[in-house]
Amino acid sequence: MKIVAVTACPTGIAHTYMAAEKLEKTAKKLGHTIKVETQGAMGTENKLTQAEIDGADAAILAVDIAVEDAERFDRIRKVRVPVQEALKNPEAIFAKI
Repeated sequence: MKIVAVTACPTGIAHTYMAAEKLEKTAKKLGHTIKVETQGAMGTENKLTQAEIDGADAAILAVDIAVEDAERFDRIRKVRVPVQEALKNPEAIFAKI
């Protein structure tokens, strides 16, 4: 399965990047491909293109704040979870999609 994701926490420092790493490792372990955009203190990094979003099977939004340009994900199946869930139980997130 091809997945896109966004991670973002209120301070945009540690948890944003830790969640991104956890999702990437879990996707690889489960045989999925994933690209994760981080919206943190340094701004948006690894920004997803509309073509990447449209070509994905699903999106994971592991966020505790509003996603920038959230309308990009309007036409794709998505799962929205708190950042902590991505850190503590990422396999459960993949099971939802």
